[in-house]
Order: sequence, then C-alpha cells, then structure tokens
Amino acid sequence: MNKPIIRSALFVPASRPERIPKALAVGADAVIVDLEDAVQESLKLEARANLDAFLTANPQARLLVRINAPEHAGHGADIELCARHAGVVGVLLPKVESAAQVARVAACGKPVWPIIESAAGLLALAEIARADGVERLSFGALDLGLDLGLSSGSAAAERILDQARYALLLHSRTVGLAAPLDSVFPAIEDRDGLARTTRDARDMGFDGLLCIHPSQVEIVHCALCPADEELAWARRVMAAASSGAGVFVVDGQMVDAPVLGRARRLLQRAGESPA
Repeated sequence: MNKPIIRSALFVPASRPERIPKALAVGADAVIVDLEDAVQESLKLEARANLDAFLTANPQARLLVRINAPEHAGHGADIELCARHAGVVGVLLPKVESAAQVARVAACGKPVWPIIESAAGLLALAEIARADGVERLSFGALDLGLDLGLSSGSAAAERILDQARYALLLHSRTVGLAAPLDSVFPAIEDRDGLARTTRDARDMGFDGLLCIHPSQVEIVHCALCPADEELAWARRVMAAASSGAGVFVVDGQMVDAPVLGRARRLLQRAGESPA
C-alpha cells in the first residue's frame, strides 16, 4: 500500500508559540510542536497552555505533537490535550519501550509515531511496531547513542546506529508502516553534512528526516529529490506502462512490478502523481 511520503518533519518548541505559524509556513511536510526536549522543565505547563491556545484559535491548523515521555508527570495531560483537538494529526511518543506505552497514547485516537531512544526500546521494537495505532517509526540518535555508550559522531558509532536504522526499516516494512524518518541532524550550519546524511537516509529506504531548524527543510527536500535523469527514466517507464502489458522493455531493461514500483516512488518523491 502506498503511504504519504514525509520528507521533512520540523520541530518547533511549544514554549515559543509565535514560531508555530512560521514553522507551518516554511514548507515542511509536517510540523511537530514539541512539549518534550525543546522545552525546559520550568516551562512545561506554560508550553502546554500555549499549544492549547494556538489550536483553539487556529482550528484549521494541522500539526503533530511530541508529548512528554511515559514516565513524565505531564504525559497524561499531554495525551488529553492531543485528544481534544482535531488539529493534532499525530503524536510523537519519545523514549518508548513497550507496546503498552503506545496503547495508552493511541487511545486518544491519533496516529502514533514512536521514537526509539534506548536499548530497551530497540529490543522491544518488534512489539512496538506492531502495536495498534502506530503509523511510522523514528529514533533519537543522540539519546540512543548515549544509552549505548557510543562516542557521538564517530564512524564506529554510526556503524552501530546504522544497525538501528536497519531494524526500523525492517520492522516498518514487515508490518506495513509508512517508511521511517531518520534522526535529527544537530549541526545546523553544516549544510553539506546534512545533504550527505539525507542522501544516505534516502538510499537506506527512509522517507526523510526529523528537522530542528527551518533552514534544514529545503536542504533535505533538495537532497531527497531524484536526479533529472532518474525522473526522465521514471516518466518513460510510466508512459510505457500505460499500454497495459504486464512486462515490457524500457531503455533495453525489462520492466516488471518491482521496477514499476521504483519508478512510481521516484515520481512521488519529486511531487508528481504517477498514473
């Protein structure tokens, strides 16, 4: 089943409500209002009230919310807030380690995006991915790396994190979830590094990235967009497919269902609607 491609999901802190309209206008595929890590503890209540007021005043807005972790005192109130507002179209559950934690959030009637951030969460990934209400998976490379004792930013750490990426991709595919999103890229000024990371995520089968700054959105979108020659090939494939033949040849290459699927996905990444 084809699922919507989310190339960029941009975080904005609920403690800065004036930034929410700006984030919605940037062009990210999804905007995530953050009640968790981007909000200092002393501002948690105020941040929740800010989000409540924004959603009440802007019922047409559509956004996701990263709630506080299951063990946090504000977790239940965050879920209740999400349940009350039609503008909340999904809930990011950080530091998830069990399907039961997912179930509590899913009871609010919103799609859930679990974020794997610990060894325990990674070990329970199979049951988390299969929990009712889960739409797509992601992970927090910094928190997971800290929990695993990795040296952040090292090549060795990335080899371990790539195994976590593989696990997310594998479990997403086997239960029919949307493709996962890669972790945030923390070096905001490193545009080349972000582009390389994004291309790697694309080639691994991820839909896109979680973003922490508006300037990252365009870079991510550009890095994910297929090359002109790839798009031209995909258009030729789809044009030839209109003949109705089950198997045919384009540019000397046999085209069957898997190749046709790749052509469709390339066009979807470029924002085109394949026939």
